[in-house]
Amino acid sequence: MPKSKSKPEQKNLIGAQLKDLRAQNHISQRDLAHQLQLLGLNVDKNVITRIETNKRCVNDFEIQIIAKYFDVSYKYLIDGEE
Repeated sequence: MPKSKSKPEQKNLIGAQLKDLRAQNHISQRDLAHQLQLLGLNVDKNVITRIETNKRCVNDFEIQIIAKYFDVSYKYLIDGEE
């Protein structure tokens, strides 16, 4: 069955919030990837790009580590509100 070209498939709920948090904290994708690696998450700059552009699914443990790094709740990452 062919995929619909009218609306891109959304792979995660945190992409926009992650991009905003990165901008607010003045951190590059590469630097964020490095910091997340220090917390035990095996990601690189390309993974961050794919999350922010909704081209990659995000696991619950990844959300947990990202929330810990930015000191925000899971709800903020998912819904954009505290």
